[in-house]
Amino acid sequence: PARFGAVMCCCGPCAMYRRTALTMLLDQYETQMFRGKRSDFGEDRHLTILMLKAGFRTEYVPTAIAATVVPNKLRPYLRQQLRWARSTFRDTLLAMNLLPGLDRFLTLDVIGQNLGPLLLALSVLTGLAQFALTGTVPWWTCLMIASMTMIRCSVAAVRARQFRFIGFSLHTFINIFFLLPLKAYALCTLSNSDWLS
Repeated sequence: PARFGAVMCCCGPCAMYRRTALTMLLDQYETQMFRGKRSDFGEDRHLTILMLKAGFRTEYVPTAIAATVVPNKLRPYLRQQLRWARSTFRDTLLAMNLLPGLDRFLTLDVIGQNLGPLLLALSVLTGLAQFALTGTVPWWTCLMIASMTMIRCSVAAVRARQFRFIGFSLHTFINIFFLLPLKAYALCTLSNSDWLS
């Protein structure tokens, strides 16, 4: 997305905006609504979408250095991920009419980011169903999930020129057993605007 001047989420602690652009969009930003209810989380993604809709570019600067606080225990981490999942689903809906005007690759990227977890969830469910009904281990499902994980992490490692990105494949276990159910819950509770922290 950075190649097209359209990073889809400028993360809160790492983002900088032109003052003139920010003041122009401040009213829309401060009155964020979803299903008739005031909403104030996911503000970084929401502001990024507003910037793109207004015709501004959003860029990635690899030399930028930023500091933030991250959860170091499972419960706060899952609360953060629930908030982020709701924000992603909501602002993806907001961005859908914007995407075709930016670039076809971006449209595919955003759709892939949202369909990826759904396809992973379907793979896991079919694998569990096979195991429950036949008592056999769904090796093809396991192999497919492992292959897609390694491909994705390898691409990231090559693009970033950092071999440590391969280690991110271990995150798949957290994704399957914690984040997929959490994302399903987020999708069912989109109107909830609690910060959970």
